[in-house]
Amino acid sequence: MIAKVLGFVLQGLDGVPVTVETDISKGLPAYDMVGLPDAAVKESKERVKSAIKNSGLAFPTRKITVNFAPAYVKKEGTALDLPIAISLLKAEGALVADVDDVIFLGELALNGDLRPVRGVLPLLIAAKNQGYTKFILPCGNHKEASHLGGIDVYAAASLKEVFDHLSGEKPIAKIAPVPYTADGEDKVGAYDMAFVKGQQMAKRALEVAVAGGHNILFVGPPGSGKTMLARAIPSIMPDMSEDEALEVTKIHSVAGVLGEEGIVKVRPFRTPHHTSTTVALCGGGNKSVHPGEISLAHGGVLFLDELPEYNRSTLEAMRQPLEDGVITISRSAGSVDYPASFMLCASMNPCPCGHYGSSKRRCTCNARDVRKYRAKVSGPLMDRIDIQVEVDGVEYDDLVSEERGEPSATVKARVNTARKIQRQRFGEGDIKTNAEMGERETREYCRLSPEGEEVLKEAFERLHLSARARSRILKVARTIADLDFSENITPDHLYEAISYRTYGAEIEE
Repeated sequence: MIAKVLGFVLQGLDGVPVTVETDISKGLPAYDMVGLPDAAVKESKERVKSAIKNSGLAFPTRKITVNFAPAYVKKEGTALDLPIAISLLKAEGALVADVDDVIFLGELALNGDLRPVRGVLPLLIAAKNQGYTKFILPCGNHKEASHLGGIDVYAAASLKEVFDHLSGEKPIAKIAPVPYTADGEDKVGAYDMAFVKGQQMAKRALEVAVAGGHNILFVGPPGSGKTMLARAIPSIMPDMSEDEALEVTKIHSVAGVLGEEGIVKVRPFRTPHHTSTTVALCGGGNKSVHPGEISLAHGGVLFLDELPEYNRSTLEAMRQPLEDGVITISRSAGSVDYPASFMLCASMNPCPCGHYGSSKRRCTCNARDVRKYRAKVSGPLMDRIDIQVEVDGVEYDDLVSEERGEPSATVKARVNTARKIQRQRFGEGDIKTNAEMGERETREYCRLSPEGEEVLKEAFERLHLSARARSRILKVARTIADLDFSENITPDHLYEAISYRTYGAEIEE
């Protein structure tokens, strides 16, 4: 007898339907799998066999052939354990139930328990988009599944529970969908803008960067507050919409770093160490292709502390994702696209000793050492960082002052207002922030007066700017104008935007 059961496997962030076909025929006992299964799927033979026996069910003792269709799609992961077991039970005749429209997902333990699997949310979304509405999956994935409406999801703790549900002996209650509510709670502890002493220019630059989604670099001596400024970014970022939350959750689910809540409600803040490899940062792997840190930071912030200490080739690999907001990873197993639209925040010392240009301590480096140190970060990468701010040490009086600065909640309100202006400007298209504008949008929304053109031309020639740098200055100026509730970009807006691109000019001279 031949039985067919539906499952799903992941290809990047996309789900591909897989029909598990099981044929039990006469002959010597054998257990074969065909249809391009990977090692994890092949190993399911023993898991499924033990799970069926330890659930008090009969395992077939004849010739078994399991086929995964379509055969040209590589089957990876452990999510096919449950559909394999159900197809075996149906083919043996132990289970009599109509499961043609049900998707099964889950890994089996040897005792028959169902273990959660990675990537359930993207699998459910892909299946829903293809017209499937009924799913049976492990209890460990029920919170993740509850955030997707319009489908019927049943969560089981074991294979025996699934068997009893399908046979009608003990039906499983359907999971109730959970409505999405934005979580505006600051989960970064003490990293509030109010606790950042001094650094008024840096805090202003940070507000502009977050308001427009611009990349930002802090350059300054050790202890000047660069890391604290960076860690305060999540406290002033806008809350995520439901669509954004689901998109970010899909990536975290595939990577296996999803929290107990089952959905990501707070914008990601990723801080990979400077020893991270290119694969760790950008994604990939020897066989399976996993998302890297830049994809896990999608919709949020990627913070690279001590930027020059990162491997140069690793940093250079980020140039294309910074420009396109997506990364394509190609391996022998296939090619996968992962979203990588994030705000880059980086920090670095101005020189090896860390005190070049500081008014607090004397620098011990010569000009050659300074140039060599800064050359660790290439010009093309620096060109993609919209805002480059130099910070100095904090005055002692500022440190001991009891007066607090402007709290993050106040700054966040201004950021939200500026983001609202941008949403109204760009409508329902793919562009959400000023930083994402292409050449056409920049020409349309960043028009300058003759006086403004003269200001930008003078800066272009004096600072030896590139065409990309000119475009990014215009985008930053557009954000500054939005924060100022100005429909037009004025020379004052341009002067401020240009002041964020002067880092390193004195060395070049």
